[in-house]
Amino acid sequence: MSKQAITVYGAHWCPDCRLSKQFLGEHQIAYNWIDIDEDKGGEEFVIKTNNGKRIIPTITFADGSFLAEPSNAELAAKLGLKTKASRNHYDLIILGGGPAGLTAALYTAREFIDTLIIERAAFGGQAAGTERLENMPGFPEGIGGMEFSQRLRRQAERFGVELLQAQEVTGIHTYHNYHRVYTGDGEQYSARAVLVATGGRYKRLNVPGENELIGAGVHFCATCDGPFYKGKRVAVVGGGNSAAEESLLLVKFAEHLTILVRSSQFKASRIIQEKVLAHPKISVRWHTEVKGFVGEKSKLTRLQVLDNQTGETEELSTDGAFIFIGLEPNTGFLADSGVLLNHWGFIITGHDLTHSGELPTGYKRREPHLMETSIPGIFAAGDVRDKSTKQVASAAGEGASAALMIREYLKSV
Repeated sequence: MSKQAITVYGAHWCPDCRLSKQFLGEHQIAYNWIDIDEDKGGEEFVIKTNNGKRIIPTITFADGSFLAEPSNAELAAKLGLKTKASRNHYDLIILGGGPAGLTAALYTAREFIDTLIIERAAFGGQAAGTERLENMPGFPEGIGGMEFSQRLRRQAERFGVELLQAQEVTGIHTYHNYHRVYTGDGEQYSARAVLVATGGRYKRLNVPGENELIGAGVHFCATCDGPFYKGKRVAVVGGGNSAAEESLLLVKFAEHLTILVRSSQFKASRIIQEKVLAHPKISVRWHTEVKGFVGEKSKLTRLQVLDNQTGETEELSTDGAFIFIGLEPNTGFLADSGVLLNHWGFIITGHDLTHSGELPTGYKRREPHLMETSIPGIFAAGDVRDKSTKQVASAAGEGASAALMIREYLKSV
């Protein structure tokens, strides 16, 4: 990996180090990693920098400065991430800066609708962490996920969208015809309309050792952590498009890659399956479930796996494991909002809200718009919405559609 402007000095057993690495990874910020348990010079640097104390993580920057055991807020401030909005009220607040949110924002801003986006991680969402998007209309040769996300961000900024980053939304409450959004730093912002486009997060296996070894051999982002496994053995868990696509990225670094699939076949698209199955450095184990992660010296070393046909168990040696088994919607902050969710936690919108024959409370003279939730004026788009297709192109399309519906809604309030 090429030399980066940011270097993180730490150790695999250090939970604060994992938090800092996760923060940098979520915001797609490149860094060097030095394990001071393995690098004597790194350990000496940390002790010298901290006046004789062995404090980790110690993070150095291009300007020669450093932070020791920083909070996420301190890291965000140092990196110049904007975490507070310029004022308290907007026409529209968009929660989530992925393809759905950014597309909606550039549409509304072009209509002179005052728009704020609040994003907890990197702009671009899951798309930013994808090596290459091969099915985006207008890009016959494909486009890198990060490049695509950066283009979307620049396009939104060009039309005057205000962007808030590294900020968690903790709740939404509706008061008459406006909505109040609460953030993790204690701030409150109000708007006449809200678009929820918070996407999803990677599902976990919830087996022994997983939580303890996250960032120390267990990962969920190939783009973020793949370069640390150059010349090493890697396992990928999952059988869908994400698992197959990310395997093709990881194998650029790994000496060998093994995909563990619970069933007898992939669920990925045919063209991606063919690429995976034909790759000389990739092997696939069918009917295989991970039952535990085992580490030594706080690093992953083995996987406990089960053959669900024979019932046999064994341990597989590996340097790293990447989990790609699907997404869970980021809707926890909606718990007390009145926004109706399905039993998986995805947001129900439009006609699906009226199947019982009764309109949701608040709808007296009209039915909800296609992308509108059970609360008038709160809309949803992209992966977080029930029955969405979980594709980048359709998420962008939903964002555009939601923006047009929001424009019409704002004429009435």
